[in-house]
Amino acid sequence: MQKKINGYLANYNIKEVGFAQRLGANVNDIAEIFQLIYGDHPQAEGLFEALLDQICQAHIARKESLKKRDAEKEKVGTWFLSNQLAGMSLYVDRFAGNLSGLRQKLDYFETLGVNYLHLMPIFKSPEGESDGGYAVEDFRAIEEKLGNIQDLSDLQSSMQEKGMYLMIDIVLNHTSHHHEWAKKARSGDQEFQEYFYMYEDRRIPDEMEKDMPEIFPESSPGSFIYDERMDKWVMTVFHQYQWDLNYRNPKVFVEMLANVFYYANLGVDVLRIDAPAFIWKQVGTTCQNLPEAHKLLQMIKLCVEVATPGMALLGEAIVAPAQIMEYFGKGRFATHECDFAYNATHMAVQWDALATADTRVMLAAQSELSKKPLGASWITYTRCHDDIGLGYDDHMIEQSGYTPYLHRMYMKNHYGGVQEDSPATGALFAVNPKTQDARISGSLASLCGLEKALASKNKLAIATAIQKIILMQAHCMFLGGVPVLFYGDEMGYTNDYSYLQDAGKAYDNRWMHRPVIDWKKNKKAEKEGTVEQQVFSATQRLISLRKSLDVVADLKNIDWMASHNRSVVGYERYIGEERVYFIFNFSGEVQDLTWFAFEREGKRPLELRDAWSGKSFIVGSDEEHLRCGPYEFFILS
Repeated sequence: MQKKINGYLANYNIKEVGFAQRLGANVNDIAEIFQLIYGDHPQAEGLFEALLDQICQAHIARKESLKKRDAEKEKVGTWFLSNQLAGMSLYVDRFAGNLSGLRQKLDYFETLGVNYLHLMPIFKSPEGESDGGYAVEDFRAIEEKLGNIQDLSDLQSSMQEKGMYLMIDIVLNHTSHHHEWAKKARSGDQEFQEYFYMYEDRRIPDEMEKDMPEIFPESSPGSFIYDERMDKWVMTVFHQYQWDLNYRNPKVFVEMLANVFYYANLGVDVLRIDAPAFIWKQVGTTCQNLPEAHKLLQMIKLCVEVATPGMALLGEAIVAPAQIMEYFGKGRFATHECDFAYNATHMAVQWDALATADTRVMLAAQSELSKKPLGASWITYTRCHDDIGLGYDDHMIEQSGYTPYLHRMYMKNHYGGVQEDSPATGALFAVNPKTQDARISGSLASLCGLEKALASKNKLAIATAIQKIILMQAHCMFLGGVPVLFYGDEMGYTNDYSYLQDAGKAYDNRWMHRPVIDWKKNKKAEKEGTVEQQVFSATQRLISLRKSLDVVADLKNIDWMASHNRSVVGYERYIGEERVYFIFNFSGEVQDLTWFAFEREGKRPLELRDAWSGKSFIVGSDEEHLRCGPYEFFILS
């Protein structure tokens, strides 16, 4: 293998020692995984050569400014574990019109404290069949209304000058049926029909659908559609206009790896891999979270480490807690699969605690979540572009004394617009008529009660809703990982129902929490006492506090405090002798927390100061308490 490496270095005239060392360190693992998956394919040897070509070409194409940034990140160590990062996820068109408009808003993010931007899908997808941009028609062309590749490059350059980081999506699992590969397949080209899962009759699709859960049972039932032009059945796990790519074909892997490198060389710092759980399909399984999917992700990570080492990978696997851990890699591949995963479990149990004023389900989840390896990190969040799923494990609910089915039914009723006396305004999404499973749509502010409170003009209810918003944001800001706000939440945006007037969006109620930003409304943040000012300034302060606390760096340095009051939850973050306690009351009532909760090995602090309120507390005896106001939180050191 070393002889082969030397040949490639000579052929491409690559003289950088670092690249040669990385290639030498990783090429055997890359070859081993490739052989394991594709060894029986008749073109395996030639396609492995093509993969090595891709790696070398990607390195050669990488700009010197990006290679310098790679080196700077390497000096820091695992750069994305830092407490200095705070992010926002947004739709470019709905936030700022286009990429040029977004570039002009960078000062806004600096004022807020955000230095990490996740741009929701920006690559070309068909109007009316875009799935919010996740049905990609061309992986290398920007959606025309957003601008072009040069606009993206200009934005990245401006962000880099300001010390900001960029995250974009790659959709590995499927393409739009308007993609060039799909068009060629439809025209009868056998080579490109093998890029997808296609069958001449229903025998295999029927067999597979016995075990495959429906993703969108309301709008896209089943996992296959019939294409009249080809007279074949095509796998479409998500929407019927999204054709699943066949990674059993190594040509697909090599082609998609080239797209990964293309994004890396645009200056992307984190590449969000959409729906990685689905990229390998096998009859007799759910076609999710299969071992081969992990092997493919490991191979992508190894290739990236060699050619474009400054780019981290995020696996968007919204699965059960134990399965999420697998996306960080296991055994010798630990932290060599995905660098990031979404802490979807914690997001969901936060909403559980807010609905029930009971944090025991949250605590029950921590034994699993604590297994995340050192060197990998979470994206933490209260809301994102997607719905809120209730996929945390039944045993977590049972451990808290609830019946899982009834508990989830309560959650759906509380947030989904069913329970009339609930303060929340949301809607149920993707209701499965067979199982009654459903997810929840709605903005952070509306689910926290602000929409109903503003409609009723009830000042106390408005104040309570704002306190809930700040509590939820605070809880994930210090938890560990990179906190990512969803755009509009920093201003308290309530549900946006304008999507109902758009036929391409009206069928999908998730658009209610994907607002069009009204910059006149955002100007209200400058006026003291407005809802916008209260939410924005609190979010700004939380980000500033995060950056001031070294203990918040994600160094596997979190201990959850024992439950002494089911409505109050706390965790301790530490580095060396420094200790900071984060305490949260998820109840609308005053709650007391015994000072015994702060005791470690027979010792407890004498005095604590709250960085949020500025108050100091003398730590008392066991029968004395820290009094927590409704939805109040503390940052105590």
